[in-house]
Amino acid sequence: MRHQDDHPSIPRRLAFALLGALALSACSPSDHSSSAVALGGAQGKAGAQLAYEHELTLSLPGEQIGPRLAQTREACEKARFGACNILRLEQGKYRAQAVLRIVPDGVEPIVEQASRGAELGERITTAEDLADAVADVQRQQQRLKAQQQRLDELAARKDISVSDLIALSREQAGIENDLQALAQTAAGQQRRLDTNRLTLNFVPSDGSKRDSSLKRAFSNLLDNLADGTAEALEKGSYVLPFVILAFPLVLLWVWLWRKFVRRRP
Repeated sequence: MRHQDDHPSIPRRLAFALLGALALSACSPSDHSSSAVALGGAQGKAGAQLAYEHELTLSLPGEQIGPRLAQTREACEKARFGACNILRLEQGKYRAQAVLRIVPDGVEPIVEQASRGAELGERITTAEDLADAVADVQRQQQRLKAQQQRLDELAARKDISVSDLIALSREQAGIENDLQALAQTAAGQQRRLDTNRLTLNFVPSDGSKRDSSLKRAFSNLLDNLADGTAEALEKGSYVLPFVILAFPLVLLWVWLWRKFVRRRP
């Protein structure tokens, strides 16, 4: 015979299964916000000499744009996410922009900080191949160093005249200046290879855009009215001489037409 509690055990099993499913769903990762941004830094691999640039547009409520720009600036200046330099900061009435040069490992964390609670817009990543430019600088450096060595050998000769020594000194100074300029160019190229250029565009979200557009329209109402009136008067001034000349001709034509009609039988 079956025990009396066999049938009641079925509902209990169903209840335990339901509770287990709820527990698993509670422990599962929540859905990621639509504002989450995955934009990591990049660096050329396998000997590739690539200079990477990233550009990102973030939509925020208008009142948050200024503080978010200041937060991004502070993080870069304090090198919170690695070596970072500010290339450009721009803040207007309704938008802002930050252009940074930061190490590749710092791109993702600083973007994550800047995009917190923001809506992701356009995202662009580009890479410029500097291999030819780097090789050209190296060739020029080698050529100038070879010339410099030959001039040093000539200057070390005991039979060289004073005039020739002065001319050699001028040539050596010119080559030294060219080498310094090439060294600066090479340092700039290496900096572009070792870091990423990051442009963050902060724009107001839709609600802020509508509010700002209305405010801008009302604030410019009088200016637009004055400009429109001035433009209409300016255009009218071109037509006025023709009207003045045409008015007597029209009167003459009306007088002649009436006179002709009266004479008809």
